[in-house]
Amino acid sequence: MKDAATSRERDIVQAVGRGLDVLRVFGTERRALSVTEVASLTGITRSAARRFVLTLEHMGHLAFDGNAYIVRPAVLEIGDAYILSSGLPELVHPYLERLAAENKETASLTVMHDKRIVYVDRVQADRVLTVKIVVGTSLPAYAVATGRMLLADLSDEEIDNYLESTELRGFTERSTVAVEELRSKIHEARENGWALVDQELSDGVRSIAVPIRCPLGRAIAVLNVSAQSNRVTLEHLRTATLATLQAAATEIEADLKASSR
Repeated sequence: MKDAATSRERDIVQAVGRGLDVLRVFGTERRALSVTEVASLTGITRSAARRFVLTLEHMGHLAFDGNAYIVRPAVLEIGDAYILSSGLPELVHPYLERLAAENKETASLTVMHDKRIVYVDRVQADRVLTVKIVVGTSLPAYAVATGRMLLADLSDEEIDNYLESTELRGFTERSTVAVEELRSKIHEARENGWALVDQELSDGVRSIAVPIRCPLGRAIAVLNVSAQSNRVTLEHLRTATLATLQAAATEIEADLKASSR
């Protein structure tokens, strides 16, 4: 086993991983970065950061705006590769359309990656949300209903490791940033089979989420509906909205079981 692991390590091209690390630091809070900032955020030398940035610029993933580097639309091709190959968004999309129509609110499909949830499909309702989220948006798992639902599927040890290694910061006055309180809410989501977050990511926005489970019982993604607090009560989310989500999840899981055969 050790020889096999060593052999795999020899085959790993570290430059590819570092190039992706460079792309990851360009987030919603860091729209433009200098080479020095890229080096600092990724932990590589300035000369190495410069080579990666120039390579990514040559490939069309980054561009220099006169002061710093910004992300270009070509980056979306990387995300599209997952979305097109996994098949899950294509299967789920009609259900998202139904959820958005039934609830007259925005419905989304998310997955977990590296302690964060990523939106892989989203159907906007006619009603406007105050939080701007699009396909590809990544958010801390602890701060949103979808993330807590996926965290709830982990073992207690994995949840503890996640909480110990994650910096918890608040987004609103309602955000849960106390470790014990957050652990309790994750366990509550596990017991309920759904998670609800009220204005913890953005003032005025509520969200409720349910898991989609593969035939082996593991939560592989999450469905959720988000709404403005001034038009949808918590009770409505826990009853009528939750019922539509659970019905959709049950049908999607049946489709996944049928396709696995």
